[in-house]
Amino acid sequence: MVDVGRIPALFAGLCDDAAVFPPGLAPLPDAVAAHDEHVSAWYAALVGPLVVAATALGELAGVLGDRETPLPIAVTLPGGPAQLDGVLAAVAGLPVELDALEIAVPDGTVPDELRAAISAATAPVYVEIPRDDRRLPLLTALSGTGHHAKFRTGGVRAELYPDEAELAAAVRAAVEAGVPFKATAGLHHAVRNTDPATGFEQHGFLNLMLATDAALAGGDAEAVLAERDGAVLAGRLRALEPDRAAAVRAGFTSFGTCSITDPLTELAGLGLLEAPRGEA
Repeated sequence: MVDVGRIPALFAGLCDDAAVFPPGLAPLPDAVAAHDEHVSAWYAALVGPLVVAATALGELAGVLGDRETPLPIAVTLPGGPAQLDGVLAAVAGLPVELDALEIAVPDGTVPDELRAAISAATAPVYVEIPRDDRRLPLLTALSGTGHHAKFRTGGVRAELYPDEAELAAAVRAAVEAGVPFKATAGLHHAVRNTDPATGFEQHGFLNLMLATDAALAGGDAEAVLAERDGAVLAGRLRALEPDRAAAVRAGFTSFGTCSITDPLTELAGLGLLEAPRGEA
């Protein structure tokens, strides 16, 4: 799997750049400058789009100015599909490449109504699946549409972290519906851990990757999410055959991280990728 100076296919585009969101909260100009550095670095293939909120598009216009090279972005719509027309109009006037739209589901919105509301989208849509009994109906409605799901895996409070059973059930439901998903919030490390500052139980992005594999193969996704030994996870990832690895990434497309270099460093520390000679 290790290929000196390159990102293995298993991790290509894995890290969406969510630098402007908590806990990073980078100012937008700094985030854009840092993103440009990331996509010019040797690890560029690891990096997905810069994630920005719909409400930040006006500020983004001022930051980008008359930029010549389009900036790849994903836009979050916390207000739901009602923000879609305004976002598409704003993006049309910016030097950006719209890679994805991440759309929340307002209370009271039924699945068929949501599906109709996002039909005008001009980029892949990730529907933020609520952590309640709407999960299965929404995933069923998204099945076969080409739209994706988005799962929250943490946040700034302990209750925002789903436990292993809940997250495993969400992954299985997405896999069974044939709906690819991304994850956001809380995946601060490669391996499941207890945050020393907050005491929060945090999922690992490698655990989530292997939980997706387990769900595809009919295995125990919950047990994989609970694994805390990085060497064990790394060994399982190395053992994945190419077609199985491709299926994992077709199901689990990416995750949002406020630091691109932290996942990079942890992957290297586990021997899952190797920097070119002379690079950190």
